[in-house]
Amino acid sequence: MTSRRIVLTPWAFLTPALLLYALFTVYPVARALILSFQRNIDGEIRWAGVAQYQRLLGDDVFKQALFNTGIFLVVQVPIMLLAALLIAIALNSKRFPLRALFRSAFFLPSIMSLVAVGVLFRVLLNEDLGLVNYLISSLGLSAVPWITHPWWAKITVMLLLTWRYTGFMMVIYLSGLQTIPDELYEAAEIDGSSGWQSFWYITLPLLRPTILFTTVLSTIGVLQIFDEALIVTRGGPSNETLTIGLYLYQTVFSSADFHYAAALSWVLVILIGVLSVLQLRLGERGQG
Repeated sequence: MTSRRIVLTPWAFLTPALLLYALFTVYPVARALILSFQRNIDGEIRWAGVAQYQRLLGDDVFKQALFNTGIFLVVQVPIMLLAALLIAIALNSKRFPLRALFRSAFFLPSIMSLVAVGVLFRVLLNEDLGLVNYLISSLGLSAVPWITHPWWAKITVMLLLTWRYTGFMMVIYLSGLQTIPDELYEAAEIDGSSGWQSFWYITLPLLRPTILFTTVLSTIGVLQIFDEALIVTRGGPSNETLTIGLYLYQTVFSSADFHYAAALSWVLVILIGVLSVLQLRLGERGQG
């Protein structure tokens, strides 16, 4: 009886959490998968097989959203991670003055309300009345169409993402840097190693798991971009900053096409899963 109680007691504590997880996570995910294989014909739900996924192949708006998301992933993520790493290395140095103050300053954007940040960016980057264009014009240069030009709008979203999340990644890199023993750098210095050599042969290899973690985390975050594009550019101009997440939102709340939206969500899940697994495999191969 006592051994049975020992076995059942943990499950008794876990049951409420497992029930909530099944109700609010497992069921919606499974339900979305079922919806993606159905369609609504004159108010009647019918089985459609892979018709919703075939529809994706001919959807130019989805292709544009996929392209935009890919641009953000390929361009913004490396820039953000490199900036975060360099800032972390600088702020990890004991010779850097006011380290705590600068760490807080860089981390602050990541805890600010995204709505407030988006509105702030729209005001600052307004083509006619924005402070940024006013400063640019005062230098004798032409005003930049930050939100109305296709490529400048992409750059605006990238700037927002970089400004908001670089500090968060910096904190992760700082935690990784602080696990590296100082003795390794001291021994390398005695052997005549330069700062660059110490970084390349000590810091970078020992920081590789942290870099892999931030890369996977950033990839997942960029593939799910929604708020930034909605608040700052609203997906425009002409869908040039439309992302998969924003297109999914529009499909549900503007078109009320739940079955197509379910297919979109599962394509997004598959993309995230495939890219994450590839990055983890490449990271493991690099460590080997």
